[in-house]
Amino acid sequence: MAPKLDAKPEPDRDFPQAQTAHDNFWDFISLTPESFHMVMWTMSDRAIPRSLRTMEGFGVHTFRLVNADGKSTFVKFHWKPKQGLQSVMWNEAVKINGADPDFHRRDLWDAINAGDFPEWELGVQLFDDAFADSFDFDVLDATKLIPEELVPVRIVGRLVLDRVVDNFFAETEQVAFMTQNVPPGIDFSNDPLLQGRNFSYLDTQIKRLGSTNFTHLPINAPKCPMAHFQQDGHMAMRNPKGRANYEPNSWGAAQGGPREDPVRGFNSFTQEADGSKQRVRSESFADHYSQARQFFTSQTPIEQKHIGDAIVFELSKVERPDIRSRTVSHLINIDATLAQTVADGLGLALPDPAKAARPTMMDLPTSDALSILKNGPDSFKGRKLGILLTDGADAVVFNALVKAVDKEGAVYEVVAPKIGGVTLSDGTAVPAKQKIDGGPSVLFDAIAVVASQEGAALLAMDAAAKDFVTDAFAHCKYIGLTAEAQALFEKAGIADDLDEACLPLATAKDARSFLTACRALRYWSRELAVDLDAQPDA
Repeated sequence: MAPKLDAKPEPDRDFPQAQTAHDNFWDFISLTPESFHMVMWTMSDRAIPRSLRTMEGFGVHTFRLVNADGKSTFVKFHWKPKQGLQSVMWNEAVKINGADPDFHRRDLWDAINAGDFPEWELGVQLFDDAFADSFDFDVLDATKLIPEELVPVRIVGRLVLDRVVDNFFAETEQVAFMTQNVPPGIDFSNDPLLQGRNFSYLDTQIKRLGSTNFTHLPINAPKCPMAHFQQDGHMAMRNPKGRANYEPNSWGAAQGGPREDPVRGFNSFTQEADGSKQRVRSESFADHYSQARQFFTSQTPIEQKHIGDAIVFELSKVERPDIRSRTVSHLINIDATLAQTVADGLGLALPDPAKAARPTMMDLPTSDALSILKNGPDSFKGRKLGILLTDGADAVVFNALVKAVDKEGAVYEVVAPKIGGVTLSDGTAVPAKQKIDGGPSVLFDAIAVVASQEGAALLAMDAAAKDFVTDAFAHCKYIGLTAEAQALFEKAGIADDLDEACLPLATAKDARSFLTACRALRYWSRELAVDLDAQPDA
């Protein structure tokens, strides 16, 4: 998958759990400049996806494809989500974690069960030795990528999740993924990290699942007949028949068991190798900042702001000033404006640049493929609208919203003062999916407030209802509201700040127009007005 991070707590206190905003993490990062490309990714919006369904995956390693004639091509694998890329905001992510710690699992489960099957396209980047030799970076360096503008991703397949598991432990917890499990036709490169993983993942699965026979578990077992001499041991659920348990043997086909097939079996790529074998870091891996810079400059301005905000937040939790300063010294080698933004956000004097093993390439072209906002969806399909309803709410507007949501291929949930639901203006009873106290707007991609005058007055006295609209506004979401709902926005203190992404809902046509507008997902211009860090004198 894309660059990921397993953050460990500080061992003497065992916190913070699953977080990177502490001294140990940034002490390590600031002493390993090769990590800064990964840091740009993890501090970007890529680290706070809207859904597992809108995440892009790719291997950091380079593999080989080998044809029947033994000829090889380098390959990098990619998964491209059909629903486009989408993230949330940092403040929103924090509140989602509190409102529903199972948000991502629930989202995936609900989508599959609703028939909105998540789908990814499998793509490959293929290149030969000549390209590898001419590329600015070593293709075996797992901290580097190959821009898609240089080597386009060719779509060769797809993955569709069209059912949920019957038992989570049996079918998910016990899955044993290993990099060394490759079919004939795929082989390994000399990527040193990949070579290390090929050994360590087997040890991990043996420790995690309790035996070398974890391949006997149904979820890990081959689906076609498999003949080998591996037998006995803890958790052995089946054993090969016959007298021989070794090879070569002279017992013949009936009793002697399976034989190796050099033609149809697995063959490694034949490669000439020269040079000395040393326990050192390759000099070809020594450019630590150029691709970190390329990633940063490829982001839109609002995405760049989010990276700066994230690093400021993380370093504000670091207690030692020298670690903060050392980290910023590396950022100078990536982008001077980013470094200054972080230094200003910390109230820190700009340090001298960190000593670079190689100078940063300042002229690498930007890559649109690295931006989330440049690769977002073109519809509201698969997204969720939260409709805050009260008794007496306009039935025409509500029904029009439901119809527009369905036409868009999206879903909606009714949020109400009581879980029993509301009675609309035409007497129709509508059950609620969420009570306002437990259904905050962070759970939705956009919101609509359809209230009667009396209902809006009651909502205006409720802290959770006010949070519902103020959070949606602060998170740059599209908001639809009936005229009667204005009282809630006034009491929440944002009525005078409503902008062109806050749309009136008076007719069925308004409802359709609102859903069309929601395709943009966020109104990012608003962030510059609601975030103190965006103010020039902040």
